[in-house]
Amino acid sequence: MDPDTALVLGVIIGGFSIISIFSALVDRRAPRASALTILLATGLIFYAAKTTPVGYTAASLPKTFVQVFVKYLP
Repeated sequence: MDPDTALVLGVIIGGFSIISIFSALVDRRAPRASALTILLATGLIFYAAKTTPVGYTAASLPKTFVQVFVKYLP
């Protein structure tokens, strides 16, 4: 998997997971599934950070998102 794609997927999955954790806590449920998806997102982001030769900065994230979306949109 391309490191840029892994980073974008990790950030998107992580964002949805945080929302899911808050929803479970408000409903007084244990956030078990959310914890697993946080682990998945963390793994994807860690993989992307370790396999890219250049590295990522906060300023390069929007450019990376656009590149990945343009790559997969028809």
